Amino acid sequence: MASTLLVYLHGFRSSPNSSKAVMTQEAIKKISNGNNPIEWYCPQLLASPKESMEMVTNHINQSSVDQIVVVGSSLGGFYANFLAEKYSCKAIALNPAVRAARELAPHVGMMTAYDSDEPFDFRPEYINELKELQIEKISNPSRYFLIAAKGDELLDWREMVDFYQGAKQLVLEGSDHGISNYADHLPKVIDFICAK
Repeated sequence: MASTLLVYLHGFRSSPNSSKAVMTQEAIKKISNGNNPIEWYCPQLLASPKESMEMVTNHINQSSVDQIVVVGSSLGGFYANFLAEKYSCKAIALNPAVRAARELAPHVGMMTAYDSDEPFDFRPEYINELKELQIEKISNPSRYFLIAAKGDELLDWREMVDFYQGAKQLVLEGSDHGISNYADHLPKVIDFICAK
């Protein structure tokens, strides 16, 4: 029996309590069993991209699972690219920020988290940390599944489609950056996670 570590990475200013993270976790709980054990890992990411990835890679490196699958939303999708290339594992990118340094450069300064109003300092050096984590081209598109919403009000879905050329893609008419109709598409996410 193959054991899986499912790493879910939330977006900028978000948390493990985001609706997509919670929905994904509930779906994973339903399919995880003795024959198909799936360990869920959805940490609160740090303001520093470098420290966030050190925390996640430490967890992955200490895990004794047979395979890793990464799901990432927005900035988490950017991180998912980095991890999928590092570990040669599957990744599901939900409205990913494929060029996070460019997207987040205007947001340097004091920010608050969406669901807690907890303030945090998004520092200028974090933009350089994002640049260092940038994947220019995915090496094996068959390992990736992109869900991109044409109605994303923050990121350009066309850039996502272009970046994940050759990968499995689900381009949604309308929807929004948070993929408010995510529940409708979650079965496809679970199918991709479970596909051998």
